[in-house]
Amino acid sequence: MPSAAPYGSWKSPITADLIVAGTVGLGQIALDRDDVYWVEMRPAEGGRMVVVRRSASGDNVDVTSKPYSVRTRVHEYGGGAFLVSEGVVFFSNFTDQRIYRQDAGAEPRAITPEAPLRYADGVIDVERGRIICVREDHSGEGEPVNAIVAVDVEGAYRQETLFADSDFCAAPRLSPGGDRLVWLAWNHPNMPWDGTELLLADLGEDGRPGAPQSIAGGTDESVLQPLWSPDGDLYFASDRSGWWNLYRWRGGEVQPVLEREAEFARPQWVFDPAAYGFLDSGRIVCSYVERGEWNIGVIDVEEGALTRLDLPYSEMGRGELRALGNRVVFSASAPDKPMAVMSLDVATGAVDILQRAYGLSIDSSYLSSPEPVEFETTGGKTAHAFYYPPRNPDFEAPEGEKPPLLVKSHGGPTAAASTGLDFGIQFWTSRGFGVVDVNYGGSTGYGTEYRRRLNGAWGIVDVDDCVNAARYLAARGDADPERLAIDGGSAGGYTTLAALTFHDVFKAGASHYGVSDLEALA
Repeated sequence: MPSAAPYGSWKSPITADLIVAGTVGLGQIALDRDDVYWVEMRPAEGGRMVVVRRSASGDNVDVTSKPYSVRTRVHEYGGGAFLVSEGVVFFSNFTDQRIYRQDAGAEPRAITPEAPLRYADGVIDVERGRIICVREDHSGEGEPVNAIVAVDVEGAYRQETLFADSDFCAAPRLSPGGDRLVWLAWNHPNMPWDGTELLLADLGEDGRPGAPQSIAGGTDESVLQPLWSPDGDLYFASDRSGWWNLYRWRGGEVQPVLEREAEFARPQWVFDPAAYGFLDSGRIVCSYVERGEWNIGVIDVEEGALTRLDLPYSEMGRGELRALGNRVVFSASAPDKPMAVMSLDVATGAVDILQRAYGLSIDSSYLSSPEPVEFETTGGKTAHAFYYPPRNPDFEAPEGEKPPLLVKSHGGPTAAASTGLDFGIQFWTSRGFGVVDVNYGGSTGYGTEYRRRLNGAWGIVDVDDCVNAARYLAARGDADPERLAIDGGSAGGYTTLAALTFHDVFKAGASHYGVSDLEALA
């Protein structure tokens, strides 16, 4: 029988020490023939980032050894820190930001010079023996210079600038025949979720691009994730419809692949996001978010039809998804399942777990499941959140008591609350707190208009939505209005500080590495 104890005082098996023990972060995924590669962030090794290979035999083996850490600082948020071709791994090393080449059985060797240069988001140009990637040059005064460059794969230190006519660039992608190159470019004051251009250029016999043409995007259209299909068609995500949908460029025209009120991309905070790939059958396998929850599906391109796959996952790991043949490798989680890298056979539906983020196991009776909620906010608009009620089979609260509520404000601010298993949330709910994870105006997953609510109103819209989420749950009886708290990190830390400063709703708050000086940030 459960013991009677006030909300917030329940004893829980989910402790801070348990959460951090044996935890790894899971990142960038790459496929090379039958092998799968990914990056693990290991707190037990001081946060070192390690490339791991899963061979066809089913063994996980570290590819990069100490002291190397596979992480790039281009655009500071990084991503796209390694690539692999025919068993050879190329990676950016965190301490010196040089690219290293690691052949099987050999020690890594640097193929870029010692210089204030950073590299990311590369693609192998096999025929020309080079990596085409983004380079960030910190050697001059003022802001670093972004460019698309070619790096010799043998380490001759030869580098050739292919494009340097925008403030920022990303995603250089080589056509299957090696005769065309596309990339993304954008300029101040835009961020990549505001407006980008997709540029295309023919490559000459010397490997240099001709004059690029803009085939999609602009200052008010966000184009992301360009990818060539095996038969040479160019695909990308664009929010021209008000949602990040998939499009195809064929015969000089942009054609919609599928029109749907769903997002097939995330804001590009990091390089090399991947939310779709190509199957052997000519179909597209993709991840997409509807009403804050992620799904995986298959698109019949010719029919323009999407079939959702019946998989028990509701959150994708930063949009990581790679496809080869009928095999799809991706990272995903669910309210009762930790983030994991897994392989799916689309033909049979068989799933093979390759690595989990958490090694611990907690009885599911201690886990609170998220409830999607919609509530009215300032101006008569609707905002979104996920509510987690208190849950612990060992305790029950005295009759008539309402639980304290913790409001969580995510970072970004153009990120989104996750429905994946988060022991940082379960820590509180198993102790008798309610938790509401708010997708305030400005969050991703609800279309471009919703994401742009925060433009010019940061510290207002997000704060109002967090305040109104707390008031909504208190009004329906799920929270004690006298015991409301708020926390958040980075942009969410700023939301927390502003909520405590300008509203008398929360009794306590915690700002983790929060923005506190907007003028300095600007």
